[in-house]
Amino acid sequence: MTATTSPLSPAASKPGKGLNIALWVVQILLAAMFVMAGGSKLAGDPKMVGLFDVIGIGQWFRYLTGTLEVAGALLLVVPRTKAYGAALLAPVMAGAILTHLIVLHNSPAMPLVLLVGIAFVLWGRRDALLALVRGRAS
Repeated sequence: MTATTSPLSPAASKPGKGLNIALWVVQILLAAMFVMAGGSKLAGDPKMVGLFDVIGIGQWFRYLTGTLEVAGALLLVVPRTKAYGAALLAPVMAGAILTHLIVLHNSPAMPLVLLVGIAFVLWGRRDALLALVRGRAS
């Protein structure tokens, strides 16, 4: 009898060497983008202050968004927390897309591109994400 691996088992979802390299490249690029974007929100860049004035929720939301983006970026580059970072950033970008469409009435191209990158990381790091959902560290 031959042992088979379940499609949901950790061994079946660990990325190969090439995919792992691609995932790290994307994670580092995403982290750089989110540090820049979140940092400009936290630093009070006049463009960000104006943007969040237009959104109309208040400047506290700029600080929250910036903090989530910087925290997610840092989590993306730490090996044990890479899936947590992507899981944190996905709803932030989904919210950004909706805000661009519903409130700002402009193109959500950049948050959409970032969300696609995050989705790639979530897919490639699904073993760590499944461990998170199941309540154990990977």
